[in-house]
Amino acid sequence: MPNPKRKMSKSRRDKRRSTYKAPQFTIATDPVTGEAHIYHRAYWMDNKLYYKGKVVMEK
Repeated sequence: MPNPKRKMSKSRRDKRRSTYKAPQFTIATDPVTGEAHIYHRAYWMDNKLYYKGKVVMEK
């Protein structure tokens, strides 16, 4: 039966185990439009696609 070659430190073990508690997405509010959106994602508002407060595309 396979065994680990080296002992894994408590901090490495605990870092791996702590990820299930992390929130799914972090919500941000755009300072230009005031719209709530997910960080690092483009979002639609008034038929315009915004990213980092700038219009990227229009419908």
